[in-house]
Amino acid sequence: MKAELAYEIKALLGEGPCWDERKQVLYWTDISGKVIHRFDPQTGQNDTFKIGQMVGAVVVAEDGRLVLAAENGFYFYNTETGQTTAIHDPEADRPENRFNDGKVDPAGRFWAGTMQKNDNDPEGSLYCLDDTLEVETKLTGLRTSNGMAWDMTNKRMYFIDTPTRNIYVFDYNLKTGIIANQRVAFQYPGGYGFPDGMTIDTEGMLWIAGWGAGKVSRWNPETGAVLSTVEVPAQNITSCTFGGKHFDTLYITTAREGMTDEELEKLPLSGSLFSIQTNATGLPANRFKNIHHV
Repeated sequence: MKAELAYEIKALLGEGPCWDERKQVLYWTDISGKVIHRFDPQTGQNDTFKIGQMVGAVVVAEDGRLVLAAENGFYFYNTETGQTTAIHDPEADRPENRFNDGKVDPAGRFWAGTMQKNDNDPEGSLYCLDDTLEVETKLTGLRTSNGMAWDMTNKRMYFIDTPTRNIYVFDYNLKTGIIANQRVAFQYPGGYGFPDGMTIDTEGMLWIAGWGAGKVSRWNPETGAVLSTVEVPAQNITSCTFGGKHFDTLYITTAREGMTDEELEKLPLSGSLFSIQTNATGLPANRFKNIHHV
């Protein structure tokens, strides 16, 4: 399978795609570009919003506002006014860190993890922002907190810490948000790059972006077997999510950062947004639920 170009752009570090099924648009970020994008597949238009700091993840709240996990913590963002409202920065004392990937769980909590900006030491953590806007630390000692997914039963959570190549699985309690019994679901083989962002389909299979390998692959987390691969005309594949009216379009983000001039010459579309029609279907993105309107 081969992904097609959805929107040509030179994003430095495209990431965090999130489909808004109400508006039928895709939000995604350029972390190093310090912007978020809104892509409308119907018109082919891509609107850009300058945030002024690195944004690792963007999700949609129940009330339609965006919620960001950025360089300096969690924020609400209004695309109409451009107003950013700070929620909380759990790492205000760690300027060398930034938020990376993040997702909303089936109960409406926003999970997002951190990493060092310039090193790969185990200084990152995974946080959870709940409906009262309280932030709880879920994991520590992470190198590059990355992809997350919850299975159909809402009893398992999958998580990636990129340099370990481990796809971790936890027992997950929907009501409390407690994760327990961390174990390795499977090890991600070297030929597929480093595991970056991921999403899950309705069959419970994981779609994982391969940084450095130019592909997204679909995995059975029970057996660790690879089921299919999507070739992408870019080198560093960062994340993927399902969208479209029937949730059968896989949107794929990529990066240009860290590539040599020679590599960029071979893969000039690196940094662009790609898509592919799949035989699988995904689920609507969970929306962040908050009881305080600030």
